[in-house]
Amino acid sequence: MKWGVLGAANIALRSVMPAIQAIKENELVAVASRSQASADAAAAPFGIAAVGSYEALLDRNDIDAVYVPLPNSLHYEWVTKALEAGKHVLVEKSAFVSLEEAEKAVALAQSKGLAIVENFQFQHHSQHRAVKQLLDEGAIGAVRSIRASFGFPPFGGDANIRYKKDLGGGALLDSGAYTLKATSFLFGNHFEVKAAHLSYNEQYDVDWFGGAFLVDEQQGLFSEVAWGFENFYQCNYEIWGSTGKITATRAYTAKADFQPSVLLEQNGGAQELKMEADDHFTNMLLHFNRICTDGRAGEELEKILVQARLIDGVQQLGGWRS
Repeated sequence: MKWGVLGAANIALRSVMPAIQAIKENELVAVASRSQASADAAAAPFGIAAVGSYEALLDRNDIDAVYVPLPNSLHYEWVTKALEAGKHVLVEKSAFVSLEEAEKAVALAQSKGLAIVENFQFQHHSQHRAVKQLLDEGAIGAVRSIRASFGFPPFGGDANIRYKKDLGGGALLDSGAYTLKATSFLFGNHFEVKAAHLSYNEQYDVDWFGGAFLVDEQQGLFSEVAWGFENFYQCNYEIWGSTGKITATRAYTAKADFQPSVLLEQNGGAQELKMEADDHFTNMLLHFNRICTDGRAGEELEKILVQARLIDGVQQLGGWRS
């Protein structure tokens, strides 16, 4: 897979671009920024081409896929332009700020036989396979409910794009999106939002923290999710069963050299299971390559829509300020 990157965001420079370059079947070709100077600075550590505009990168015929780490409000524009240029797309979460945007982009991708993958890299960490194996083995009996939480202290400084309404900021599209994704990733695509609450920061006019109650009627399962900025740090999900409980304690942000723990509580005791360190960025990119070459892009397009419907449900029921 020959890659181009639209934007010199920190996550691109620190995590995704090194992971692209580390995979032998990949070639990191170019990075684009809004100025040539910024593109030059981003490209230099990787020894790749520097492109002074996003349009010029999409015009290149030596790129198969693009990674889009731009602010949320710019995703739809540049994802659709990349699709029109015949490129597969990996886009940062949240992929789109509305269900309408997601539906239009997915329809375009389907018409062109191209992939859109939303970069929830945490799904590809081996700790979650271990959790699913415990569930399959009946370690906690019948699953009763799910709880997922993701929130963190202030980032500092008004310049953070998470605090910018016009850039698609706010906690729902940031930390909240992880908790919704965790629910569908673990237990399927049939949850519906039944209740939600969003609390706003009046200084920035973005949602600051919130929660939602999701139900899968077919499975008889419910999920309680909570997220937010300016909170005591939480990065976990727990699965409560008839005979025990599983808690993933560093569910979304485990770095490649970090060994996360899974806490297994059963009648009569508890044990901390130390997981192997794993690189979820590399795993995610290998998954991206496979679905593009194996013709399985439709699986990820459906996931885009599932996630967009959950976010839309929270927006509709939680008092979203458009």
